[in-house]
Amino acid sequence: MSSMTEKDYYAILGVPENASTDEIRKAFQQKARKLHPDVNKAPDAEERFKEVSEAYAVLSDEDKRRRYDAMRSGNVFAQSSPTGPAGGYGYGGYGSPFGGPVGWGGFSTQRRTRAAAFNPRAGQDVVYQLDLDPKTAAAGCRRGVTYQRYVSCDACHGTGSTEVDHAKACPTCHGTGTIDVDLSQVFGGLGFGAMRMQCPECEGTGKVVADPCDRCHGSGRVLSGSEAVVDIPANSHDGTEVRIKGMGNAGTNGAPAGDLVVRVGVPAERLSPESAMGFQVIGFIIPFVFFGWFFNVLDVLVPLMAIPVVLGAVFIVRGGLGKHNRVWWKNAGRYVVNGLSNGFLLALFLGLLFSCAQSAGRTAMYYGPGW
Repeated sequence: MSSMTEKDYYAILGVPENASTDEIRKAFQQKARKLHPDVNKAPDAEERFKEVSEAYAVLSDEDKRRRYDAMRSGNVFAQSSPTGPAGGYGYGGYGSPFGGPVGWGGFSTQRRTRAAAFNPRAGQDVVYQLDLDPKTAAAGCRRGVTYQRYVSCDACHGTGSTEVDHAKACPTCHGTGTIDVDLSQVFGGLGFGAMRMQCPECEGTGKVVADPCDRCHGSGRVLSGSEAVVDIPANSHDGTEVRIKGMGNAGTNGAPAGDLVVRVGVPAERLSPESAMGFQVIGFIIPFVFFGWFFNVLDVLVPLMAIPVVLGAVFIVRGGLGKHNRVWWKNAGRYVVNGLSNGFLLALFLGLLFSCAQSAGRTAMYYGPGW
């Protein structure tokens, strides 16, 4: 989910930034009635309903709206009340937008421009496609690759925080990781109660970074170009993978990094989509040949099977039936087996129906019409 400051809740509800609470409620009411999953069966209706509900949950609450406006504008000093927090940590009548003092541990929070969820997650693998000719793949080689990935932020050493090494409770959800929106007041007694959703500020973790790094904005990682030397082993083929530990995307907030996965591609060993379809069709027909032979109806099925067989052959020829190596034909055989397995299930089902029909016919002949 995108963070709270990356979404324009006013645009989502279709209201101006100075809209009153009543205008926000009416706008949400109109959109929610159209998008509720019980009413709207569109594939994206539920996701859009959650989005407008999230916008309403923030903008309908004065404190959450004030914090949201402050973070969007880059003002770190969001009012927690019109005159500042009672007996709180003031600075010109304003308090910290995260419910705490202006500074933690004696440093200023003026560098802070947005909330950052504290959400340590392991980095994803980066997949790099490296195409080789058959001879090079068979002999093995060493290649240098250049790619983009998320790396650990140097400014905060991957923690996401420049001076404070601990997270603090999310001020929007108070550490619960969820926020509630009361739909009963909006729908006027139509049976829709309160709805609980993931907090958009902390992304459901219940924690935010106390002092987000200016460079990585609290995530602990930045996008950068990287290089790696990869040893492709001998006897590699299309689809062979070489994994380099820790050279994938860095994790967020100090979590472990993923791997770099170099996927070897040998186009000469790869079937075209048309050829693959053709071999699958041929494989699909094979079980029906045995079906026709077993039930002695092959002469009836041959004309029916001729059409897909011809189509399969046409696909194979159009896809390129020139000189191919052993691996190409091995891959072709896999497509035939894949089609055969699908055809076998259908042929088995038809065989059972045919057997039942034959049994019923023999029973009727045995007992006669007057039985």
